[in-house]
Amino acid sequence: MNNASRPEGLAFLKMHGAGNDFVVIDSRSRAGAVVTPALARALGDRNRGVGFDQLAEIRPATGADFTLDFWNSDGSRAGACGNATRCVSDYVMRDLGKTAVTLVTARGGLSAQRLEDGRVSVNMGPPQLDWRDLPLAREVDLLHLPLDGDPAAVGMGNPHCVFFVADAGTTDPALRGPAVETDPLFPQKTNVEFASLIGPDRLRMRVWERGAGVTLACGSGACATAVAAHLRGLTGRQVALELDGGVLEIDWRADGVWMTGPVAHVFDGWLSPDFLAAMA
Repeated sequence: MNNASRPEGLAFLKMHGAGNDFVVIDSRSRAGAVVTPALARALGDRNRGVGFDQLAEIRPATGADFTLDFWNSDGSRAGACGNATRCVSDYVMRDLGKTAVTLVTARGGLSAQRLEDGRVSVNMGPPQLDWRDLPLAREVDLLHLPLDGDPAAVGMGNPHCVFFVADAGTTDPALRGPAVETDPLFPQKTNVEFASLIGPDRLRMRVWERGAGVTLACGSGACATAVAAHLRGLTGRQVALELDGGVLEIDWRADGVWMTGPVAHVFDGWLSPDFLAAMA
């Protein structure tokens, strides 16, 4: 899978982290990126394409092991994707024979490592806690946004709006997520999380992702929720989050927000020439 293409098609991997699923295209051997908005939309169609929550393209990097670009299933770019970062890092570590890698995303330089139990940790960098960095449309109190439900806002390379509710497990993100995603307060739209405290330093969380909809897990959303929970005084800096697809562990350290969880490489495939030709 090191070669991104061959005459009869384009190679890809299908991976997931806690049910958050991805198509991965390895373009390290190519002169440039291969993914376009049209290709991302076509691949993201679960009936006519492959289907994914996000698409990740691996590209060469200077001063790091690789560069990683993210796309949503609607063809828009994603600024960060923590679970895809963990999955791709595991793939590259195995390819390079390493147990730790460095990478570059739109967020900047990140690092990842594989633990002895097979889980992968990634440092997602420090949270963005200035309204201009998220960004928001105007200056407001990030811990108490002027929206019904008293949500908090945290940036993790992409914007997040976190609601603390009585029972996240029975909350349907699709009921309110779309309206909050496109609220004028978020000029670049936002991811929307619904979380509830279910034990000491343990949260239940469900998510509506910007450009993707309801997903089984969201890594950057888990990071943002853990940061918001700590700043609200609900938890410490080490938090376990139960998502629809599994458990992610978050540790907000001095050097950034570390996220740890499972990864899975499901299958490899090839996109047909006819499918690719329709994207031309």
